[in-house]
Amino acid sequence: MAETKPPDSSRRSERSRRAILEAALALVGEVGYNKLTIEAIAARAGVGKQTIYRWWPSKAAVLLDASIALSGDAQEGEEYEWSGFPDTGDIAADLKYVLRLTVDQFNDEKYEGPARALTAAGAMDPELGEKFTRQLLEPAMLLYETRLRAAQEAGQVDPGIDVRIAVEMIVGPLTHRWLQRTNPLTYDFADTCVDQVLRGIAPR
Repeated sequence: MAETKPPDSSRRSERSRRAILEAALALVGEVGYNKLTIEAIAARAGVGKQTIYRWWPSKAAVLLDASIALSGDAQEGEEYEWSGFPDTGDIAADLKYVLRLTVDQFNDEKYEGPARALTAAGAMDPELGEKFTRQLLEPAMLLYETRLRAAQEAGQVDPGIDVRIAVEMIVGPLTHRWLQRTNPLTYDFADTCVDQVLRGIAPR
């Protein structure tokens, strides 16, 4: 008689967790953050709402974890060809490569809805905003800083600049244009941001 194995509870839990995160991302893109509810997430994911509350204290916490997971998927998948911040020796080319990936993500409706919702929620909820910055934004900013410091050591960037401010000067315009919808977010715009900032922080 064949031996039957008991259900793998850890695998079932991971499936449920993944379904919840995917449901949160889909719903926030459809209805927005204010109309998003734990009950709706649970119904879309096919779980009880107590399952959600066992892992997360609020819809904001669910959405934050969902956004982190989405960012990880983008880095691991082939869609955006992410393999870590490049260091080819050409600081302009490396920055443009990463900023163009950012343009692709900002223009992808799968990412846009959740990212806008989380940004808006973080602006109204200081605790969520701090977690959003610490867990999602800050790691990306540190990658930029590391690359610019390498460029400093290579003599490509003025050694006296404030690296953090330089990073914010590079990425800030993209975020502003995306959030305010002032103009289309394009590769040309991203490239121009890099060129103009690098011109300002070049060795003197």
